[in-house]
Amino acid sequence: MHLTDQVRYYVQSYKNKQTNSAFLKANPNINLPPDYLMYESFQINYEKYLLGGREVASWIVDNLRKHVITNKVAVLDWGCGPGRVVRHMPELLGEGSNVFGTDYNAKSITWCNDNLPDIDFNLNTLEPSLPYSDGTFDFIYGISIFTHLSEEMHYKWTAELKRILKKDGVLFLTTQGDNFKKIMSLTEITKYDKGELVVRGNVIEGHRTYSAFHPDSFMRSLFRNDEVLEVIVQNPKDNKATPQDAWIVRKI
Repeated sequence: MHLTDQVRYYVQSYKNKQTNSAFLKANPNINLPPDYLMYESFQINYEKYLLGGREVASWIVDNLRKHVITNKVAVLDWGCGPGRVVRHMPELLGEGSNVFGTDYNAKSITWCNDNLPDIDFNLNTLEPSLPYSDGTFDFIYGISIFTHLSEEMHYKWTAELKRILKKDGVLFLTTQGDNFKKIMSLTEITKYDKGELVVRGNVIEGHRTYSAFHPDSFMRSLFRNDEVLEVIVQNPKDNKATPQDAWIVRKI
């Protein structure tokens, strides 16, 4: 574990200790992943992991219903981590839909396989090579996955996701857009304003401390052969996490 990241982990663990203990007492039968798996993909807050995950899942489904039929569909959570969002999908999508999750963290996939029924999980690598046939999925979503990848991997993973997506299928992907300029350096802002992807972090690609920032023009270039259906940009709110943009794209 990177030293700075290790410090953040222990700070979060201590800060949320009482709140998490109270949540466990009130919900003794809820399956929750180990703290560090939760931290890697989100934060060590049991209530926010469970209820916040359901809120995000509902948000995704509500937005996709504008653009695709969400009955009896095949859905992939790309970068599912320890199941914060995907665990809610079978219930939200209803009978007849098939839900899948893939992630490069072996411990997360092992935990998901052992604890989350009705979902088919796969361990992937950082390199884009998934075990699904061409045109398998009606829609694929990835929450804060592009945010931890290099420019090369943006293009490679986009090609792989489109390979396994049906024609007219939909991608739902979140990015760090203009809302994040407030934390960029002047050098980074100059590059960003030129429409270039900004990548930060002298750590392993894919890790939470490896961070990418996405200008609108870069994303439109990435999806230049597809139909951008909608870009959701939320205004930051006081005392709330900075919201990522959501790109909803149809494969042509």
